[in-house]
Amino acid sequence: MVRVLYFSWIRERVGVNHEVIDTNAQTVRKLVEELKQRDERYSFAFSDLSSVRVAIDQNMGDFESDITQAKEIALFPPMTGG
Repeated sequence: MVRVLYFSWIRERVGVNHEVIDTNAQTVRKLVEELKQRDERYSFAFSDLSSVRVAIDQNMGDFESDITQAKEIALFPPMTGG
């Protein structure tokens, strides 16, 4: 089980702030592929992964990062300064 957090427009597209998912995915990419199969909201939210960033247990990662021991995955758009 892994807690998945969604931020900003990803949260708006998916429709929830977070959820706990039972997955056997070994990478973030595989997890996202599983999510996209659940519902078209996820497909829409993750249609362009170049505009999505990843944190695994509060450390920056990427879509090929190993999540087999992860407790939390955060998915969010790129940050901009201001």
